[in-house]
Amino acid sequence: MSSETKFRGIIVPLATPLSERDQIDIPGLERLLERVISGGVHGVFLLGSTGEAPSLTERLQREFISRAVSIVDGRVQVIVGVTDTSLVDSIELSAYAAEQKVDAVVAAPPPYFPINQADLAAWVEALAAEVELPLFLYNMPSHSKVAFDLGTVRQLLHHPKIVGLKDSSGNMLYFNQVVQLAQERPSFHVFIGPEELLAESVLVGGNGGICGGANLYPQLYVELYNAAADGDLAKIHKLQHRVLRLASQLYSVGDPPSGYLTGLKCALSCLGVCSGRMAEPLRSLSADKSKAIVQHLRDLGLLEA
Repeated sequence: MSSETKFRGIIVPLATPLSERDQIDIPGLERLLERVISGGVHGVFLLGSTGEAPSLTERLQREFISRAVSIVDGRVQVIVGVTDTSLVDSIELSAYAAEQKVDAVVAAPPPYFPINQADLAAWVEALAAEVELPLFLYNMPSHSKVAFDLGTVRQLLHHPKIVGLKDSSGNMLYFNQVVQLAQERPSFHVFIGPEELLAESVLVGGNGGICGGANLYPQLYVELYNAAADGDLAKIHKLQHRVLRLASQLYSVGDPPSGYLTGLKCALSCLGVCSGRMAEPLRSLSADKSKAIVQHLRDLGLLEA
């Protein structure tokens, strides 16, 4: 896959359906992928934080990639998260992803050790030198402790293997600054993580969103992206309200700070898409909270009464 491939639109960070602790819910995975593809998404992102990747075994991660790629069958782009505390493990998972013919890999700063920006840039360059696929940077300081400072993004901007950045910081000043940097290289793609900021991010020049809610309601996020790309402010206002409502209702039922993940997976289960089982240490929502999710899904028009 060429590093000049165009990435845009809604790339859904796919949930990982589990039937047992270390077993994929395969029928659920098929239903989930068909749901998002038929909903018009432009791509899927496997093994991100929404996919609970750090809690999955290496064996299951590889099986998940191969099964998902087989089901997708070239209909949309597939990108794969390869973040790990071990550079060697990130390189090896990237090589496996390349064997499976995915379109790109994504790497956040390695978690656990706080590292300086010079060491972070050197780590990225070492990874990029070894991977065959285009590489996205993933800025998520809430999880990795370390952010990609603007100076580091500037340093890495013109590396031929590095094709973009996903920003989950929620800091729109930072996002705008990265978009401005990216004007130096049109083939560098900038995506937003928090779905509540999708429309704003596209209006200021971002390439799209990697939005967890698209697992549930892909059409909504695709429509909002298209409205923002077209500059249709009236339509944006209407759709943005629905996105904010979905997030506020479904992601607040579970206890923070994991309510987004537990609420999302419980909602998928309530819709009959896939198992709601979480990867430990996270736990599925209780029966009472599941009932609350069902009511919210009805209120949102996603589930019949």
